[in-house]
Amino acid sequence: MPSNSLRSTLDSLANSFASAVLDAIKGASIQELLAESAGAPRRGPGRPPGHAAAPSAAKPIARAARKSGRLARRSPEEITKTLDRIHGLLKGKKSGMRSEEIRKALKLDVREVPRVLKEGLAKKKLKSRGQKRATTYTVS
Repeated sequence: MPSNSLRSTLDSLANSFASAVLDAIKGASIQELLAESAGAPRRGPGRPPGHAAAPSAAKPIARAARKSGRLARRSPEEITKTLDRIHGLLKGKKSGMRSEEIRKALKLDVREVPRVLKEGLAKKKLKSRGQKRATTYTVS
């Protein structure tokens, strides 16, 4: 069968290669072996730092300077402190403010505002009027 002769040929080639590599290692001195292993810098997986895959990758991409992912867990004191800031802001606004306006005025994170507003409504420090994005918040 042709596959058996191919397999036996590949086996004999692999065995001769392995024995040649072992003979080369056995004939080398310890200094040569250490120089070979220490000479090449070790790399982890992925691209090396500063590697540009394509010419367009050389230019940095402008992105928003916003962290992604979840917010750090906030203590009840931190939530109350933020709620007090919102309450103080809304005291001077007779017609109220939308959540986007509150967020911009106090420079809060987008993900932080809903929890604080919900807490304010639950504690009856704030009142809301409207639906969805048209909701305005006022002081109770």
